[in-house]
Amino acid sequence: MRALPSAPVEKVIVTYKSQAAEAGSNTAAKSDTAEKAAKTGEKLSFERRLAGGGALVDLGDSASKQDVTEVMAAFRADPSVASVEPDIRAYAMAVTPNDTDYAKQWDLFEPTGGMNVPAAWDKTTGSGVTVAVIDTGYAAHSDLATNIVSGYDFISASADARDGNGRDADAKDEGDWNATDNECGTGSKASNSSWHGTHVAGTIGAVTNNTKGIAGIAYNAKIQPVRVLGKCGGSSADIADAITWASGGSVPGAPANATPAKVINLSLGGASATCPSVYQNAINGAVSRGTTVVVAAGNSNANAS
Repeated sequence: MRALPSAPVEKVIVTYKSQAAEAGSNTAAKSDTAEKAAKTGEKLSFERRLAGGGALVDLGDSASKQDVTEVMAAFRADPSVASVEPDIRAYAMAVTPNDTDYAKQWDLFEPTGGMNVPAAWDKTTGSGVTVAVIDTGYAAHSDLATNIVSGYDFISASADARDGNGRDADAKDEGDWNATDNECGTGSKASNSSWHGTHVAGTIGAVTNNTKGIAGIAYNAKIQPVRVLGKCGGSSADIADAITWASGGSVPGAPANATPAKVINLSLGGASATCPSVYQNAINGAVSRGTTVVVAAGNSNANAS
């Protein structure tokens, strides 16, 4: 089990009731944020509107846990607010055990604990299906290249993205290494880049019967890399927008997805004991558009919600 770092909360997501002016007006949401700033004495600022309608509010760089509690209490006390929740961090979940022979892919065919994938290949190999891998992005790989379709980088903070800008159409994995212990919150450890998104993409859709590498489970499917995890993981606000975009929904500031996914894979997780409403709203929207959403569970020896 890998302990999750205790990253500070720097932003909150405020969802207003549908009849409230702030639900549809950024000007009204900015005004309300200013009122809450005056009430709490905190340096609050309206950052942007999420695809699901929530308002992302920045708490500044020096907000303590008590400050966060007071800000959230101020929003919750407002009768026009439906919910307020912290913009928590999510992290790539471990998918490669340290067993030395795991690369032999026994999990595809072992009769007791495996998935019996060869029998499934008699039914389908994924043709006609696009799978969005919402993760660290994609590092170019010869055993995947022909199965990749254009994705998007939804990391809004340029420092976390490590590509010199915020959101853009390049889902390249720039690395998620941590140079020092505690760089990403108390308990975080220095680490090399995981290239986790490429690992997951290969598990799903590596080119098969090409005499090299591994076999993908759905090797005729197309993989759409959607980048949300960078330095110190990724924010729930960015991940929720990525779910919306990957499933063909509209996200402010992002172009329409030309190849919406029929399946979304989320091999990531965070410290929340329940599914945050910003995730649930995005997932509900994706399902309503006909997309199946698959999430990781059990990798940290913790109950899933």
